[in-house]
Amino acid sequence: RVSMRSARILRQLAVTVCKRHHHHHHPHHRYHHQRSAGIIGAPFSKGQPRGGVERGPDLIRAAGLLNKLREQGCTVKDYGNMAFEEVVDDEPVGRVKCARAVGSANKRLSDAVQAVKREGHTTVMLGGDHSLAIGSIHGHSAAVGELSVVWVDAHADINTPLTSSTGNIHGQPMSYLLHELQSKIPVLPNFSWIKPCVSAKDLVYIGLRDVDPGEHYILKLLGVKVFSMSEVDHLGVPRVMEETCDYLSAKVKKPIHLSYDIDAIDPSVTPATGTPVVGGLTYREGVYITEHICQTGLLSAVDMVEVNPLRGRTEDDIQSTVSTAVDLLLGCFGRLREGNHSSDYRLPEP
Repeated sequence: RVSMRSARILRQLAVTVCKRHHHHHHPHHRYHHQRSAGIIGAPFSKGQPRGGVERGPDLIRAAGLLNKLREQGCTVKDYGNMAFEEVVDDEPVGRVKCARAVGSANKRLSDAVQAVKREGHTTVMLGGDHSLAIGSIHGHSAAVGELSVVWVDAHADINTPLTSSTGNIHGQPMSYLLHELQSKIPVLPNFSWIKPCVSAKDLVYIGLRDVDPGEHYILKLLGVKVFSMSEVDHLGVPRVMEETCDYLSAKVKKPIHLSYDIDAIDPSVTPATGTPVVGGLTYREGVYITEHICQTGLLSAVDMVEVNPLRGRTEDDIQSTVSTAVDLLLGCFGRLREGNHSSDYRLPEP
């Protein structure tokens, strides 16, 4: 039944299949499909007030993501963009905006991610806004079990519907997913399907620099591991990544879900995003994070969200933001700045 359902979900996605020869994978990688990317576009913007972010998936593809992944020996299957239904009469619930649209979009995304995971890929969810992490992480966990989550972002996105000052759900996704916060989450329409699936001890934040008082309280209360930009400045990214991976693999090595908000990077590099905050990661630090996580062999799903071309003032602003998003994803799938060659490479004879 499950496989029938998965097949139906995959058919609903515009399935464009692109198979390439499989490379032999190193047996010591537990997730041997690490070099197989299943790409899902999620052109959804209702988790926040600014239009444009729904254009992210197609822009990232247009910048050559699929071919560049293939050139580095990756098998790629593009499942196309999801279609999200228009929700009418989506009145605020208390302060929470667009709950019905966000809830139903994430239900669809969760089903899609489960189906793609069951086909054995590392999922790549191209957003869209960060409210989509609800469905992406939920579906990932439903398919593989307990996860570690590495959340790279200027913002903690862990407001509950009651601590949020704006009511925008892209600032809340983590609160719905954490076991420890369930008693603090009110009932919302189209949210009843969400089963919390992440433990506070399995979550690490990197790059925080704009955290609301309620969020700060929650992070301290739950003892969440946080490397704010202050820690990044103090320790440097190599040490931050070492500590992140030591922390996450102290007990059982769980599959890693990397949720990457493009606004983690400094707006001098990625300005085309909805809520830029000065003092972010450099391009080099951002890429190093992906290289390090790839090297663990545990990466099982990636989100790349909040690329919004309408927030760039110039064509260069958009170009820089999109090409950085592509480079971060290439790092997730094994591109090294020292260079790469395939395992069967041979020097040509004269």
